[in-house]
Amino acid sequence: MKILIATGNEGKKKELLDGFGPLPEIEFLSLKDFSEVEEPEENGKTFEENALIKAKYYAQKHNCISLGEDSGLILEAFPDKFGLKTRREIEARDDIHWLEQFLLLMEGEENRQATFYSTIAWYDPETEKSFVVAGQTIGDIAEFPQAPLEKGIPVSAVFIPEGQDIVYSAMTKNEKNSVSHRGKAVKQMADFLKNL
Repeated sequence: MKILIATGNEGKKKELLDGFGPLPEIEFLSLKDFSEVEEPEENGKTFEENALIKAKYYAQKHNCISLGEDSGLILEAFPDKFGLKTRREIEARDDIHWLEQFLLLMEGEENRQATFYSTIAWYDPETEKSFVVAGQTIGDIAEFPQAPLEKGIPVSAVFIPEGQDIVYSAMTKNEKNSVSHRGKAVKQMADFLKNL
């Protein structure tokens, strides 16, 4: 079985593949394996809706079962910012520039609690069936990067999950998968794929 991981974000793609681990019956493909198409308009009102929009769009464009992922950060101090538009909230030339501006926004803010959300949607264009899973992790935003940035997911260098004393980026792959929002969603999706 071939499944397209429908994201152009290399950091997200790597985390998804790491989380799925060995699934011998499945060959995971990336957008680079197909001809380039315009990105879909993510106009959903929830992470679930946006993940399904992506999965359905690419599945139909490439006639291949697809996984769409949508994730974001909810900040208690700024409830009207980030969320569904986390990455697009800040105009930046690269990950480092994005994180610098993000930390500037948080500077002096006492309430640094945040919740990371991840939703993964599976869509089969042949049967038109779908399946959606979600994961979330509560934590705090550190005042400065505690580890090197991971490509495509800069907040990982400053997000400390509840009950932990290090940021996502400082964790081993297994440690991160066990506590992260995406790791929790991936585990549920992996269980679903194993039973297909």
